Amino acid sequence: MDMIQVDSSNVAAIGYDSDSETLQIEFNNGTTYQYFDIPEQIFEGLRDAGSVGGYLAAQIKGSYRYSKV
Repeated sequence: MDMIQVDSSNVAAIGYDSDSETLQIEFNNGTTYQYFDIPEQIFEGLRDAGSVGGYLAAQIKGSYRYSKV
């Protein structure tokens, strides 16, 4: 999965696979999580957000299944 570096105090990089609707988030502390059944527009919102961490907390965490990689 291609990862995009982001400017965030908590998130290092994000990636998205449209075929499986899987979002991958690599945090600055080295942990990586995959979130499942993420619509592409949610990924685009995260990618384009002024605050990646804020968007993640408001729109993704607690709403989608996830797994630590």
